Amino acid sequence: MSILAKLSDALWDPWLLGLFLFTGLWWSCASGFFQLFALPRWLRATAGQLFRRERSAAGGLTQLQALSTALASTIGTGSIAGVAAAIFWGGPGAVFWMWISALLGMMTSFAEKALAVRFHEPAPGGGWQGGPMCFIQRGLGLKRMARFFSLACLCASLGGGSLVQANSIAASLQDTFGWDPLAVGLSTALACSLVIFGGVGRIGRVSERLVPLMALLFLGAGGFTIAVHAAALPSALRQIAACALSPEAAGGYGMAAALRYGVARGVFTNEAGMGSSAIAHAAAQTDDPASEGLWGIFETGFATLVICSVTALAVLTSGVYDPAAAQAAIRSGTVTGAMLGAPLSAAAFSTALGDWGGPLVSVCLLLFAFTSLLGWSYYGERALSHLAGEGSRKKAGYRALFLAAIVLGSVGDVSAVWQAADLFNGLMALPVLTALLLLTPEGLDILRRWEARDRRLIPDRPR
Repeated sequence: MSILAKLSDALWDPWLLGLFLFTGLWWSCASGFFQLFALPRWLRATAGQLFRRERSAAGGLTQLQALSTALASTIGTGSIAGVAAAIFWGGPGAVFWMWISALLGMMTSFAEKALAVRFHEPAPGGGWQGGPMCFIQRGLGLKRMARFFSLACLCASLGGGSLVQANSIAASLQDTFGWDPLAVGLSTALACSLVIFGGVGRIGRVSERLVPLMALLFLGAGGFTIAVHAAALPSALRQIAACALSPEAAGGYGMAAALRYGVARGVFTNEAGMGSSAIAHAAAQTDDPASEGLWGIFETGFATLVICSVTALAVLTSGVYDPAAAQAAIRSGTVTGAMLGAPLSAAAFSTALGDWGGPLVSVCLLLFAFTSLLGWSYYGERALSHLAGEGSRKKAGYRALFLAAIVLGSVGDVSAVWQAADLFNGLMALPVLTALLLLTPEGLDILRRWEARDRRLIPDRPR
């Protein structure tokens, strides 16, 4: 095991994973489990407003564009490859703990998005900007902690945000269509450059169009796969429950492995508590922190409880995954790339879609990874601005470096970068989760004020 892998494991397992769960549980209890008991109210304020037209101001994002930009980075390759890998390594029970981490993370997400708007600041070109660096520095007065977050975010954007996503695109298209990785990398970099050099406004507009398209494509194919194997759905749900809560079940999997991989996958897919997607929400054109926090609840629920669940149930109902065979391969050290990740998801979709299954998964992976590149390019740019100040040359230099990393990631071995990305993601989360706990009174005040306004808008039902 490399030094990077050891450092990452020492940070994440179990300390940081426990901190994610604790923060989510803390906010859930403090809010009276708002995400559950106020479900109709926050859904009305979010999904119920999806088709309302918003005017976009210069340099800013509408709330839908902010949501799309955030979802662009959260619904990445982990939603396809990561969920399948979590099931392989942690068993079907990993899905249960992925759901639990998302359920608790919905309130973590509310807190970081609401606080991001509460402490955002005017952007030089118009609109707003902010994120954890602002609510840590302005809300707590901890300048060094804010800079620590920005440094970790900058490194994560070039590692997991650029190199890893580009590698996923190139590897998928090479395996499915035989395309040259260098050509794929250059084309991806060119396509990204046309978007990111237009600033956050153009990133928001492109994300607003691509995210719904890729979500509908994936949900349609995944839903069809699950429907074809609907008879196996009760058995799959029993597997999930048995592995999640039993010391050992389903071919040797048990609660410990399910908890570890399920929580980790939940965190990586919705980014609740990492602070990255809060940077996009801070740019939204709104002066109401609570409304953006509600979109954070929606975002986490959609990314994990919907998108990732479709991947998980497609894999478990299709019959392409055998728990006993997976455990045997793990114990004997004979695990191959075809057994897990995107190939496992592609195999599941192919049972219902035939020869179209593999290419469709590759196209979804391409869209997911490309939109992740767009989101992370903005996050890294904001982190650099916080560290080194605003400046067109600095932004241009970062964008050029980000595009170069796309090409390098397409043709290089990024196994070590995956480990570095895990480490930097963890280093981002530490100051964010700490700040969310310390700023609980501020966040709860935002929520209570919204609840008071909402109750006045809803007339009492006649008895």
